[in-house]
Order: sequence, then C-alpha cells, then structure tokens
Amino acid sequence: MVLPASISEGRAENRRQLRASLDNMLRMRDALAEDPAVTFDQFYQQGTQLVTSPEAQKAFQIGDESESTRDRYGRNDLGQRLLMARRLTEVGVSFVTVYYGGWDNHTNLFKAYKGSFMSKLDQGLAALISDLHERGSAEKTMVICLGEFGRTPKVNKDAGRDHWPHAMSVLMAGAGIPGGQIIGATDAKGFYAADNVLSPEDFAVSLYQKMGIQPHQTLYQTSGRPVRLVNGGKRIDELFA
Repeated sequence: MVLPASISEGRAENRRQLRASLDNMLRMRDALAEDPAVTFDQFYQQGTQLVTSPEAQKAFQIGDESESTRDRYGRNDLGQRLLMARRLTEVGVSFVTVYYGGWDNHTNLFKAYKGSFMSKLDQGLAALISDLHERGSAEKTMVICLGEFGRTPKVNKDAGRDHWPHAMSVLMAGAGIPGGQIIGATDAKGFYAADNVLSPEDFAVSLYQKMGIQPHQTLYQTSGRPVRLVNGGKRIDELFA
C-alpha cells in the first residue's frame, strides 16, 4: 500500500502523467454507454490516491499504536487486522471488511475450534468494541460479525457441521444499538428460527436505515430497468434506541 522506496511521489506523478499521455483510448462519457474504461479510470485513481495520501498512509502505520493497545487486540493476524480496521475508520474509510477464514468445518470441528482459533476472535472483537467506546467513536461506528449462513445443529458423521440456511446468528454493536440484547430465538434444538423470526431483508432494511439510506427506494439502471434496493423487509426495532 505504499510507493516503492526507489520511487518518490513526484516521480510517481510523472509516471502517471506519462501513462495518461500514452493512453489515447476514446472514452464514452454517456452513462448509457456503460463504458468499462471510465470505471477502470475511477478505480485507477482510487488506487493512486491510496498510495499517495498522507492520511491513508498514516492509517497503515500500525506501529504507531502503543504496545499495550496492540497486546490488547492480540498479537495475531485477526487481532491486528481488527486494530487496523479501527485506524482506517478514523481517517474516513466508510466500510472495512476484516476477514477471518476457516469457518467451513465439515470435518473435525471440535479439534479446529479448540485452542487459539476462537480465543483470537473473543479477544480481538471485545477489544475493538471496548476501544471504540473508550475513544468516543462507537456511536458513529457499527460493528457487525457474521458469516453467510448458519450451520447444522446436528454434528455429522465426520465430526463437523454442514450448511444450514434456516437459522444463524449475527453480532452487532455500536451505532446506537442498545447492548446486552438477544433478539429472537430458535427452537429447543437449534434447527429453526422460532421466536421473533427475522429475515435477511429485515437485516438489510435496518442496516440501510442506520446509514441514513431509504431502504425501500427504487433505483434505475442505465437502461431504465427499475431495481428495488430491498425487496420487502421491515426495520428491526430492537436495534434502535
């Protein structure tokens, strides 16, 4: 995410100008044309700004954090990613995804989750939420921890759990969400959502409202085709104070 040491900012700008002078590809500026070259130019400019912006570069200097803060998040891949996420939000990055792979355990589930795998998540996520509150930025920052679907309540023959779309859990904090709640419940064996059943559309509506976006608006493609932002769904009132 930084310029090579051998290339100064001025030299990088000269290279950008050289590229622009050699690029004589005609751009179709009419939005209806949906010229991919125009979009590519925008992405290229975003990448250039990322490696030349002092604010962005400062956010990536995770070594500026105190040793105690880095220890608090955990000296591991996930903990330091979560700390980096907090730093990126502080310089104006609107959305940050922190990846923690390896959840698709169809086999050897209990062995996989013993030890550091779950403790990294517990420590790092707790540190992030606490840190945001202490820094006074929790009210304007929403933390969401989720996967893409649930897992079978019943362990399979290979000591794993398989894909299960009928019930899953989502952890949410910050952004004015009242804490200490459990919203909804499954049946006694965890197979199906049974109490206060919520849908992905309900989740999307609530998320958009938290961001100040009207979730039930209709948008239009350049061809004129209408597309609803969310197809149905209702606000999850418990997420709003």
